[in-house]
Amino acid sequence: MTSYVVVAGAAEALIEVRRSRFLCRLERVDTEPAARAVVERARKDHWDARHHCSAFVLGPAGEVARSSDDGEPAGTAGAPMLEVLRGAGVSDAVVVVTRWFGGVLLGAGGLARAYGDAVRAALDEVGRVERRRFSLVEVAVAHGEVGRLENDLRSRGVVVRGVQYAERATLTLAVDPDAGVQGLLAELTSGTASAREVGQDWVDLPRT
Repeated sequence: MTSYVVVAGAAEALIEVRRSRFLCRLERVDTEPAARAVVERARKDHWDARHHCSAFVLGPAGEVARSSDDGEPAGTAGAPMLEVLRGAGVSDAVVVVTRWFGGVLLGAGGLARAYGDAVRAALDEVGRVERRRFSLVEVAVAHGEVGRLENDLRSRGVVVRGVQYAERATLTLAVDPDAGVQGLLAELTSGTASAREVGQDWVDLPRT
């Protein structure tokens, strides 16, 4: 995998089905403990609700996926929620749907539709962001040159992850492996600077 799609932020959406209320909380997360922490926050925030059903998908290929019916009939909540997440093509996302029972039984099909619709409503509230695997490179320049070079790089769309200062200033850049960063640096520094690859990382591309 060289790229995948994540949600752009957090959102909440409330729907009502035959007097039962379904509140979906959607958040972006990077790890399973972080996803479970979102579920626990929902439990604390809405302690008066009977069910806090959840689903999450993590990783570039969606390789980690979990769901919970939290007391609802098996397969009527967590699985439909997870199916909606997968159908939306997003990863690194957790959803928690808190249900307040309205006194009318919805049946298995009604529950599955309601939980899925709550997740869809939350997804409709947020945009999508593409994450791409980039190379991390370091570039060392004189202190007096770093400000101008950083501005020039950013204006060309290069992601500057940070600057460290010692005898020389070292910029850490996230670059597309096929972007020809060495040629760009040669152009911007009249051939006085070059890049040294130090690893790879996932980077959010700017939203357009």
